[in-house]
Amino acid sequence: MKYRDLLVTEDGQWQVCKPAREWDLLRTPYRFHRFLTEVEDVLEDAIEETNCLSQLRLLVRRLITNSYWIQTQYAEPNPTTGSGTIVLYDEIGYPLTVQISTYLPGAKSSIHNHGNWGVVAVLKGEEKNTIWKRTPDPQFPDWVEPTAEGILLPGDIISFTPEAIHSIEAVGEETTVTFSIYGETHHSKRFEFDVINHTAKIF
Repeated sequence: MKYRDLLVTEDGQWQVCKPAREWDLLRTPYRFHRFLTEVEDVLEDAIEETNCLSQLRLLVRRLITNSYWIQTQYAEPNPTTGSGTIVLYDEIGYPLTVQISTYLPGAKSSIHNHGNWGVVAVLKGEEKNTIWKRTPDPQFPDWVEPTAEGILLPGDIISFTPEAIHSIEAVGEETTVTFSIYGETHHSKRFEFDVINHTAKIF
């Protein structure tokens, strides 16, 4: 099955995007520092960061296609939370979050948005994404409802606009491993949603 490039937007839509051409992916060698530099160049040239998500997905796919090093990074999941994360690059003033996360089968996230764009690639295992949409009413302005769901497999890449809302669950029988890169988080715009009480809080 061919790998998929996906985009989730704040209106709860799940879009399959045109994939990168294979000859645009091959780089030997393709070092992590080059990936970071190319991401920074794309963002600096962008008028609006979310408009360059297709370019960012291409760079992420180029990295996971050519860099064996990325495939070897792994954080043992915490048995209590069912997840673990290692930050791949952390520099004062560097506005991006780059990490690899691991999830034991059955581990789930809360319902949330990211407060900025994000690109996530599945390296191993299976990850179910449920997409949500705000459907406010006068009594519950933070009411959200599910609009779609799908299972991502190794090689699939999903990207999010800042207000896109989702939740994830590691499914299948093996640990799920993902590579993620996110824009600078605007904490006042990042929320966790409670579907029982129909509320949202800063996440």
